[in-house]
Amino acid sequence: MKNRNTSKYIIALMLFFSLQGFSQMKDMDMNGMKGMKMEVKKESKTDTKKKMKMTGKLDNKPVGKIKMKMNGKEKMQMNGMTGMKMDVNKKTKSDENGKISFGGKTVRYDLYVKDTLVNFSGKPARAIATNGKLQAPTLYFTEGDTAEIYLHNMLKENTGLHWHGVILPNEMDGVPFLTSKPVKPGETQLYKFKISQNGTYWYHSHEGTQEQIGMNGVLVFKERENMAEQKFAADIPVLLGEWTDENPNQIMRRLHMDQTDWWGIKKKTTQSYFEALKTGNVGTKLLNEWKRMEAMDVSDVYYNKFLINGENSSDYSNLKAGDKVHLRIVNGGSSTYFWLNFGGGKIKVIANDGNEVVPIDVDRLIVGVSETYDIEVTLPENKSFEFRATSEDRQGFASLFLGSGEKINAPILPRLELFKGMKMMNGMMKMSGDMKPMSMQMGNQTMDMNEVMYPELPESQKMATMDHMNEMMGMSENSQNMKMDHSKMDMKSDMKMDGITMNSSDQKSIKRLTYNMLKSTEKTILPEDNVRTLNFTLQGNMRNYLWTLDNKTVAETDKILIKKGEVIRMVIYNNSMMRHPMHLHGHDFRLVNSKGEYSPMKTVVDIGPMETDTIEFAANQDGDWFFHCHILYHMMTGMGRVFSYENSAPNPQLPHKEMSYKMFKKMNNMVNTTAMLDVSSNKLHLENMTMIGPRWMNVNELHSNYSFMHYEGSIKVGRFLGKYQWALPYVGFRTYKTHDMAQTWFGQNVKPKDQNVAIVGMKYILPLLVIADANVDQNGKVVLELSREGIPLSPRLRGNFSVSSDKEYDFGLKYILQKWLAVSTNYDSEYGFGAGLTFMY
Repeated sequence: MKNRNTSKYIIALMLFFSLQGFSQMKDMDMNGMKGMKMEVKKESKTDTKKKMKMTGKLDNKPVGKIKMKMNGKEKMQMNGMTGMKMDVNKKTKSDENGKISFGGKTVRYDLYVKDTLVNFSGKPARAIATNGKLQAPTLYFTEGDTAEIYLHNMLKENTGLHWHGVILPNEMDGVPFLTSKPVKPGETQLYKFKISQNGTYWYHSHEGTQEQIGMNGVLVFKERENMAEQKFAADIPVLLGEWTDENPNQIMRRLHMDQTDWWGIKKKTTQSYFEALKTGNVGTKLLNEWKRMEAMDVSDVYYNKFLINGENSSDYSNLKAGDKVHLRIVNGGSSTYFWLNFGGGKIKVIANDGNEVVPIDVDRLIVGVSETYDIEVTLPENKSFEFRATSEDRQGFASLFLGSGEKINAPILPRLELFKGMKMMNGMMKMSGDMKPMSMQMGNQTMDMNEVMYPELPESQKMATMDHMNEMMGMSENSQNMKMDHSKMDMKSDMKMDGITMNSSDQKSIKRLTYNMLKSTEKTILPEDNVRTLNFTLQGNMRNYLWTLDNKTVAETDKILIKKGEVIRMVIYNNSMMRHPMHLHGHDFRLVNSKGEYSPMKTVVDIGPMETDTIEFAANQDGDWFFHCHILYHMMTGMGRVFSYENSAPNPQLPHKEMSYKMFKKMNNMVNTTAMLDVSSNKLHLENMTMIGPRWMNVNELHSNYSFMHYEGSIKVGRFLGKYQWALPYVGFRTYKTHDMAQTWFGQNVKPKDQNVAIVGMKYILPLLVIADANVDQNGKVVLELSREGIPLSPRLRGNFSVSSDKEYDFGLKYILQKWLAVSTNYDSEYGFGAGLTFMY
């Protein structure tokens, strides 16, 4: 019996090592190479040899022992192999992240970044190329591999790479001065980490605004199991993006203090009074400005082109009817949400943010900035079907055609009806600037409030959505005790929720994906015995472009200390009019939804206006980790927090921790300036404003006749108060020269001699966006001025006026020709009529 048992053990060991050898053989596949894969071909039982075959990415047929079949697109993708090496690592061990990692390869990539020029609009513009292309190469790994990625900085500025959604050591995370040192010009940085996940992820620069002009690419982590099984006819990385010819630093400045609404003009979204009059929305426009709101829009930046894999349109023709295609969607845009739909029918969602979900079929889905989705589409016929990514503001789209033959386009999404959105926002907003409380807590994308702006829906549907919103607002004011949480409930389609949009009877319903539909393929529940709850409110204002958590930027707050072993639960409410894709570095989090124990795991959560979402994660890392809005320009204003593990080991890349953190916060305290010079026949007017960080403002003004015998100027420095920054108390200096003896509204004399006085005062934004500026000088003289700039009379025509207690007034018109130039005319009580040019920076 003893010998028999011994024999069993020997046989078991032999089988084990045989399987290990087979596993290592699989590990030597060519999945690390773009556009290629290697399969193990199983021969007859009498043939003990395993022969390796290599196939083209989109061709499933055997093509010989070592033969590649590639179409043009795949040949382009082979550029990702530059400098790629693979070494077999036979060890089995626990990796740095605490997960079991079986023996895998060491896979090396070399990435060279340098300046280049691209031309998407007829005008060359600066971009950053990685290995010679705008889109960085797709990097392929298999679960268990060790990644060695060398970044060679050939730029004239610092750079670095962040591995989005990847669980890795803190010092490899790639956030300058927070987790990693910047990669200086001429330097090479090695990023080395174990691959303990599978799915679709991506990488991008976290240095300044570099992400807007390149330096992003897809990461594909293959599963170890079933590696030889071919389920799809094609497996295609799809990197969504946008392109602007404008320097992204200038975009940031213009968002803070644009004087022309130039992007609104380019996008045709100014919502001027002339347009309001044409569409019967003057009352809506007046109420909007009465509540101190700007024009309605769903995105902030004008883009010249929208891209898929660096191109506006591309083809994968080597596909036929019945083929199933795996699309690995990554929204690598800096500020654009994309609607996805397919000309060949339904989209099957199979994973989100790298984590598998129970497959679900939808007609369309919106992918937030930095989110990833794995989807499956099937070609119904031998034709070329469009997979389309349309920007949320519907200004443009990019296309990927699958198959050959007649082109079948995806459904077109018409331009938004923005005045209807404005009307809805008027009902949602209080005079204080806050959103009205709702009788039910909305979350998980269950209700698309933008539905009222979709022209493809019947009026009855849009009115029903509007009525439903008004009903909830009314209920909230009268029945606070009836507040319910609907973010975790399956909403019925007759309430226009849970993604079912019911069209009129002669139209089909449109099923859009919501987070409430996502169900993990395995239980995700976390322990309840050591839970710590944090509440955050997302806030912001468009006037000075400040975006915060709890009205504080990351530079204005301390790190949030957490302990290993805790479960951190975040309840996040969006009290702003914009969507915010909130991303947590270095962790997967659980998005609590209607699926309970099977709530999905994610790394990004899109939180819409008035939504409340709950996420939770196991604190099992080390070091400092960034949590932030992934809209680049929101993040750059400081919309984020830092989670810091107590008693963390020193970060070898940042030996001077306090100094590094000061540098990190400095990156979120930007200085932006704008200037305007009005050269008219009757006077000169010069104005300069500088925003210093999120709160401080310097305003300098001078207007004079050409002899400088009659002038007035001032210098003011102040700090904004309140979350909407309507109040600006300031101190300053005023100088003026006048010939006329007059009395002010308050019975005080305006003296006919040179005056140089210190002043203290306050600016405040009144309803209708009128600015009240009151100050008193060292002699007790009080000045009150009421003014309004940039009244949108038509898309390009702007009005302005001012009146002061010194009994001076002026009014004028400007017609905007370019973002930097306008023709103007004015009447000034001191200088008379005039006309000229206005130059703007």
